[in-house]
Amino acid sequence: MAYVFVVEDNDGLRETIVSYLRLEEHATSDFDRLQNVMDAVAKRTPDLIILDVMLPDGDGFLFARKLRTRFSVPIIFLTARSAESDRITGFEVGGDDYVVKPFSMKELMLRVKAVIARSSIEAGEKTGSQDEWMLVRGDTTHRLSIREATHEVIHDAASVVVTAAEWRILQHLAQHEGIVISRDRLLAVCLDYHVEGSERTIDTHVKNIRAKLGVSDWIETVRGYGYRFRGNHGSRM
Repeated sequence: MAYVFVVEDNDGLRETIVSYLRLEEHATSDFDRLQNVMDAVAKRTPDLIILDVMLPDGDGFLFARKLRTRFSVPIIFLTARSAESDRITGFEVGGDDYVVKPFSMKELMLRVKAVIARSSIEAGEKTGSQDEWMLVRGDTTHRLSIREATHEVIHDAASVVVTAAEWRILQHLAQHEGIVISRDRLLAVCLDYHVEGSERTIDTHVKNIRAKLGVSDWIETVRGYGYRFRGNHGSRM
């Protein structure tokens, strides 16, 4: 059972989503406005937020960007905005999935199940291990630490806030340093789904990771295929 926030201003749709979630034995809190959602997250962080993009008192994308500065809770966006640019924006601001209206409740529940399952697996794998990689560029040595026990990313002694999807992609690439990983494999292993055009989703997540680390050289683009992690594991330095 998970604890899910549903933020949707359409009363009928919100009530239907809540009903389906409860049938799946999830606990819920629901909101028809963004007001008070941040405070509610601070009081009890949910396992997932299902978030409408166009709300009467604000934009869901802007809210998600703000939320990501404080919390790493997974987000599934709900929206009628189906353009590729909107989908990319959704992932750029930290979304873990993006569902376009109209949609079936079965599809939404499957996506909810997938996102919660990934988060649960990650929580169960927190064994206290810590891996560190080094990247030498000229006279500068950069250090990247991925700490499973605390689910932290530390770059050059500074904490880096990443989304659940960014965490999985960065960790997978780092664990296979020097090996080219295709976009399709990253989608399958790290995001568990593949739809038309979704390769761009991986590109967006990698772009976000590079920006947050501040050093783009950690991840090399292999044109027409995928990405390769360029750091060296600390134990081999």
